[in-house]
Amino acid sequence: MDELVNFVEGQQQLLVAGIILFFAILEIAGGILKNTKRSSGDFVQEVTGFLLLSLLTKPGIVIAVGFIGSLLLPSASVLLNGLNFWTILIVFLLVDDLLQYAYHRSAHEYAFLWKLHRPHHAATEMGLLVSYRNAALYYLLMPNIWWIALVTFLGGGIPVSVGLVMKQLVIIGSHSTVKWDRFLYKYKVLSPLAWIVEHVIVTPAFHFAHHGKAKSDEISDPNGNFGNMFSIWDQLFGSAVFTRKYPQNLGLQSDSVDPWQAHTFYPIIKADNPNSEIGKGFEKLKTTTKEPIKIALLEGNHLWCSCGFSRSQPFCDGSHHGTKFKPQLIKVEKMQDYNLCNCKQSKLGVICDNSHKSL
Repeated sequence: MDELVNFVEGQQQLLVAGIILFFAILEIAGGILKNTKRSSGDFVQEVTGFLLLSLLTKPGIVIAVGFIGSLLLPSASVLLNGLNFWTILIVFLLVDDLLQYAYHRSAHEYAFLWKLHRPHHAATEMGLLVSYRNAALYYLLMPNIWWIALVTFLGGGIPVSVGLVMKQLVIIGSHSTVKWDRFLYKYKVLSPLAWIVEHVIVTPAFHFAHHGKAKSDEISDPNGNFGNMFSIWDQLFGSAVFTRKYPQNLGLQSDSVDPWQAHTFYPIIKADNPNSEIGKGFEKLKTTTKEPIKIALLEGNHLWCSCGFSRSQPFCDGSHHGTKFKPQLIKVEKMQDYNLCNCKQSKLGVICDNSHKSL
């Protein structure tokens, strides 16, 4: 049995490599190398992240759980052997993806985890290797990798290997510039199929929206679409946005352009820029005032800061990342004057209701 598991795991690694190579060939054919604006640091960071995850973090966690498990509960290593393959596979995938959804969402709502995940959103272009742009510690703390190790130890190595290939196909496909889902949106007759696909798995359009710079374009929602393999979690927990469009501007609203070493090895290595979220001595400060801000807004879309940390008050500059606050969209059809709340206590949200007078 061990020989079969080792064989399947070896095949899994080959298949994942094949998936990466397949999308890489399509991206190169599509001109990604010719048209990219990536720096050498971006490439180094993405390749380093991939190697650390694939050769060190994930195997290390699987070995560690297997070693500890064999010492404490050696008989548990065959616990899943008698169960149906498909049952193990389905349960493994659902639990794995739910854990990653919760972790990913938390990485946008809690400051420390956001700093570990921030490199992923610093990418101004999509591409298959963007999947691996996170700090090394982000992967070490990722609960679903520990779930992978646990199910493998319990005897589910073969379903885990098959499940990981399936998941990598979706994740790499949703980050790739190939945009394979465009075909489904192009023809009206395929719209019902497109609806089913996007409401089950994460498509490029669904995930590209998550990487959009700001929701003012009415396509992007960096504070939504947290799913990795399945989009069902976003639908269940109210964070799904379906537009079937791709944002033009990707990345961070306020990007300090940090070195790849700080992105990859934070908090051991920090950026020298004190204005960077991962910089030495960085502190996020409140920029609210009691008095509202009276301003004439031009026609178009504007994002109002709700977190109170923006350095561009009353407008959002992305400082809400790492908090549970989200900016509010103001749609202006004709230039007019606004009395915008800046104490962030107004029951009317964007518009001042004089709540500041009671502070």
